[in-house]
Amino acid sequence: MMKKRIGILGSTGSIGVNSLVVINNLISNGIDCEVVFLSSNNNVADLEKQVREFKPKSVYINNENSFRKASAGTGFKETELLNGDKDLIELVRRDDYDILINSFVGFAGTVPTIEAIKAGKRIALANKETLVVAGKLINELCEKYSSEVIPIDSEHSAILQCLMGEKTEKIKKIILTASGGPFRGYSYNQLKDVTVQQALKHPNWNMGSKITIDSATMMNKGLEIIEAKWLFKVEPAKIDVIIHPQSVIHSMVEFYDTSIKAQMGIPDMKVPIQFALTYPERNKADFVPFDFVKTPRLDFEKVDMQSFRCLKLAYDVLNQGGTYPTVLNAANEIAVELFLNGKIRFTEISEISEGVLNSHKSIDEFTIDDLIGIDSATRNKLKEKYK
Repeated sequence: MMKKRIGILGSTGSIGVNSLVVINNLISNGIDCEVVFLSSNNNVADLEKQVREFKPKSVYINNENSFRKASAGTGFKETELLNGDKDLIELVRRDDYDILINSFVGFAGTVPTIEAIKAGKRIALANKETLVVAGKLINELCEKYSSEVIPIDSEHSAILQCLMGEKTEKIKKIILTASGGPFRGYSYNQLKDVTVQQALKHPNWNMGSKITIDSATMMNKGLEIIEAKWLFKVEPAKIDVIIHPQSVIHSMVEFYDTSIKAQMGIPDMKVPIQFALTYPERNKADFVPFDFVKTPRLDFEKVDMQSFRCLKLAYDVLNQGGTYPTVLNAANEIAVELFLNGKIRFTEISEISEGVLNSHKSIDEFTIDDLIGIDSATRNKLKEKYK
């Protein structure tokens, strides 16, 4: 097997840290891996520790102040330090690596994904926003440049595994499972009073603050619906969501003969990360296995879209198409930031997003520059309103 030469965007976040654990697991099980570059926004201390262990050729630091701090220190003397948009694009275009793990948060992950696709890389994608805002463009570019996107999201990894050996035209329904987050069973009125601290306590997963809030509002599941359309090329009517509090079944596929395939396991992001790096092969892993006896029941519930209105918004924009998903993503990112900063109530995340969508005039044919402009305009409008 050829050496796996890997670059990681967002190496100090949850996905990045787990990715490095996975790489060590692959190495310990006989797979030749090399970490070519790492990146962080501003966590220089953890990044320095990663550099000492994995000895990448290059490091990208997004935050300018953190970049200057790193440049003045001694921890990166043997490593090329990069900063700025031009450096980032040049980094992902290089020919000294083969697999890009993109765990950037939000719209920021879109352009580096596109540039890596143009360079013919495999994209192990944890940045679902890339496909939400630019799914059509991503699919066209993957075909043009013989690149591929392999999902790291546990739900989409599960679907991919369920579809191996199957024909996509035989799909009756893709069923995304959702834990329901910390507020499963809450009414809309109850959700009005939840605090930031409550919203950041996910019952099953340990994630960054933005994705944790998205899980609490169920916007995360909404984004995954849009992502699923582009990854698996199915119509919105064939994508369903069901609440599964235990997060053991990561997603399912129902076929036309009513047979259903499910992919199961404990909630552990290392499993889909490793699958994305080794796809279509499976490699040995020393992760904690699932024990049926310790989880004797699996529960399922209908989604309440009256209370969790972000999910309905996602279905709406998916059916409307055009640039609506770009606007929804941008509005949600700013609204989540406002909530985390204590400026709006929890339920205003969906209310703000809906209001922005209602005022948007969509276009059907667009370029990445169009999407960047719409994303920026949406953010600036909300920042100005809530400054």
